[in-house]
Amino acid sequence: MTRSVFLIGPMGSGKTAVGRALAKRLGLPFADSDAEVESRTGVDIAYIFEREGEEGFRIRERDVIDALTRAAGIVLATGGGAVLLAENRERLAARGIVVFLDTTVEQQLERTRRSRNRPLLAGADRRAKLEELAKARDPLYRSIAAVTIRTDGRAPTAVAGEIARALEQASDA
Repeated sequence: MTRSVFLIGPMGSGKTAVGRALAKRLGLPFADSDAEVESRTGVDIAYIFEREGEEGFRIRERDVIDALTRAAGIVLATGGGAVLLAENRERLAARGIVVFLDTTVEQQLERTRRSRNRPLLAGADRRAKLEELAKARDPLYRSIAAVTIRTDGRAPTAVAGEIARALEQASDA
């Protein structure tokens, strides 16, 4: 059975782009938990945050992550806050190989500057908000990561290649 690979990390770390490249490289299906939440609800995440708040979104995200992590042999890009719920951390760590895509706040600012679909950054001092999120979430990412890869200034294909090599080394060990 092929193990699944679950990508975690902050917004703008490249989870979706790297996930697509990694899935292609490994010949596995790709899934994105945020896209799946949107597909199941028929509305975008910003709308869910507006109507149900972050708590309502996290419940939907938890259910999607539970379902997606049960599939064998997928590459899954999670939302940046997926690690906030202990249930998600436990499921991710138990059901696949967790890869933390680490990035700086500067890189996040650059990669998210044109994005309009980031409810946690709406109307906020973006740098301060990203720093606050990093302080709270970074220890959670690190607590379940089997592999940590820095993505700053790197193409998704290069990061995917590094992940694939790390996964090979882990399976050879």
